[in-house]
Amino acid sequence: MAEDIKTRYSDKELNEFKVLILDKIEKAQAQLELIESAYKNDSNNGTDDTSPTFKAFDEGSEVMSKETSSQLAIRQEKFIRDLKNALIRIENKTYGICRVTKKLINPERLKLVPHATLSIEAKNMQ
Repeated sequence: MAEDIKTRYSDKELNEFKVLILDKIEKAQAQLELIESAYKNDSNNGTDDTSPTFKAFDEGSEVMSKETSSQLAIRQEKFIRDLKNALIRIENKTYGICRVTKKLINPERLKLVPHATLSIEAKNMQ
């Protein structure tokens, strides 16, 4: 009964994943815009008239905050890129197929990690 084994998701299933991914991209881009606006916001917290010690601490904190925002932005950009690559796989009808085992990735896994390219089985082999 090897014929019963699905080799790819149906067009209907692929479309459902596409809707999910498009929604995730929209939300991820909104978050990226927030991160970038926080990063670019050079808001002065009015420390000009306070002690030099506090001002130095505040500037150090600001640098750390910018580094953190930058790292968050980079991660978010990668997430968006991975989601867009998943859309390409949907168009090619190769979405949801494990790169290693060539079996279908569990749909529950794809709902949680829609840009996954490895099944749990393949992930555990790493």
